[in-house]
Order: sequence, then structure tokens, then C-alpha cells
Amino acid sequence: MKGWHVATIVVIIGIIGLFYAGLGRDPRSIPSVLVGKEAPAFSGQDVQTGENLSLDAYKGKVIVLNFWASWCQECRLEHQNLLAIHRQFRDYPDFVMLGIDYQDQPGDAIVFLNSFGSTYPHVRDIKGTIAIDYGVYGVPETFVIDSQGMIRFKYVGPIVGPVYSQITDQIIRPLLEGKEPQRS
Repeated sequence: MKGWHVATIVVIIGIIGLFYAGLGRDPRSIPSVLVGKEAPAFSGQDVQTGENLSLDAYKGKVIVLNFWASWCQECRLEHQNLLAIHRQFRDYPDFVMLGIDYQDQPGDAIVFLNSFGSTYPHVRDIKGTIAIDYGVYGVPETFVIDSQGMIRFKYVGPIVGPVYSQITDQIIRPLLEGKEPQRS
């Protein structure tokens, strides 16, 4: 009986230790096995025009890929910052920004883009297959793909506050200048 109590105490201490260790971590920093790997290819219809778009059409470019949905409150929160990122880098010939409209009603996505603005293409992902290929946990999630087609950065959550500067100054700009992105 005495050995049972010692084992129970060790297990409880271990669980408390894991819980405590988890408290110090950023819940948005979910590691992706895809960072450092080739970005999965995809194609789909543009939300607004119905034109077929594919990742392959943008080979050799630095791509910001943002998964969003009209029903997502955090997506509304970050949308103006995404438009600002596009404005900041759209004149670079090697820059592309794409939205992936995740499991949304096509009409709702068009209303969202008409209401909040749209300056870059958005691909429909009604069944969520593109999101599955990218290991998306939920929206919003943002990926940065380098000119060799490798995923170099992933962020879970809205691009607001310090993350905005991190993605523009430490990730996108260095990649467009042919440099290594900074890790913070």
C-alpha cells in the first residue's frame, strides 16, 4: 500500500509540473511540422471572380497566405492589418498575398470582402481541404512562403499588435531582400 501512495504522489507532481510549464508558453505558438518544408500545392476558385487560382502560378515569389472566414471575429480584427501588409509590399515584384476563405458560404465571404475591403485574391476552401494540407487548427492562421516554395513562418491568431511588426520587419522584408528571416 505504501508504494501505491508514493507512485500516486509522483504522478500528481508530474502532472502539476506539466501544467505549470504550460502556463509560461504562448498559446498561439503552436509549432507546425510544415515550417521548413515545401508548401503544399493547391488551386481553387477566386471568391470574387470565380477565376481558378493556384499556388504554382506564384512560383519564385514570397507569398503571405492567410486563412480566414467571414464568421471569424478575430479575422475581422486583423483584416485592416492584412490590407496594410499588402499595401506595404504590393509594389515588390516578388511579393504575393493570398487569402484562403475557409469553410465559408460564398455569399458571406463576398459580403465580408465588400464590407471590409479587398486588395488581393482570395481562394475558396469550402470543404477545408487546403486547410487540412496546411495543418490549420482554426482561423485566422497565416503562413509566409519563401521564393523557393518553403514555408518559413506560421502564426496562429490575428495579425495585430507586435505580431504585425514581426511579420513585416523580421519575416517578409528580409525574404524579399534575399536574407534570412529573423527569429525572435
